Order: sequence, then C-alpha cells, then structure tokens
Amino acid sequence: MIQGTGIDLVELYRIEQAIKRNGRFLNRVLSKREMELLKQIPSHKRKMEFVSGRFAAKEAFAKANGTGIGETLSFKDIEIIPDQWGKPEIFVKGSKMTEAFVSISHSKQFAVAQVIIEKSIDQG
Repeated sequence: MIQGTGIDLVELYRIEQAIKRNGRFLNRVLSKREMELLKQIPSHKRKMEFVSGRFAAKEAFAKANGTGIGETLSFKDIEIIPDQWGKPEIFVKGSKMTEAFVSISHSKQFAVAQVIIEKSIDQG
C-alpha cells in the first residue's frame, strides 16, 4: 500500500549558482558520506548532476513523507547512498528506509527524482 509519493525537478544551473553564491550550500545539503562520494567524481558536469539529483531526491522524500524540509527533517537528515550496483537508497538519520524507493534521472538541464513510500498493510 502506498503511504506517500513525492517528485521534484531542479535545474542544474540553479544548483550550480547556489553553490557559487553560498560556500556553505554543499555542507548544508549533503551528508558526510555524500560529500565523500562527490569528491570521487572527476568531472564538473557529473558533480552538478550528483548534487542536483541528491537535492531533488531529498525534496521528493520530504514531500512523500509529508513533512517537507524544515523543523522535522533537514537535508542532512536524509542521505541518498548507492547500493553495490549503484541503485540509490534512502537513509534517514542513519537508518535505511526499506519501505522508501527513489529514482533519480538527469538531462542536460535538469535533475528529477521521485520517491514512493510504502506502508505494510499490517502496520494499519
């Protein structure tokens, strides 16, 4: 049973501009593990896709969760970490969200992410 769904679309250019304007932007949005993954990416274009995709996925998760980003959840509370095959997985405050599913895609100008949160029928 679906408990929530969220989607977010961001322009890569706007994320790049936010990084240039605010030196703390990356530290505000990415977790330590995500920052380590970002450091391993060689090309600037791919780095912008990575950051934009993570930003969109976190916004989509917050929408699906019904909380938004703010008092209950911060960007750093949500991590998008690839599994051993590269599939993104959602971690919230360090715990893997086995009932949450995320898909991230990029084009030349945009990054989009969709999150679906399932609820077991026996959870009521």
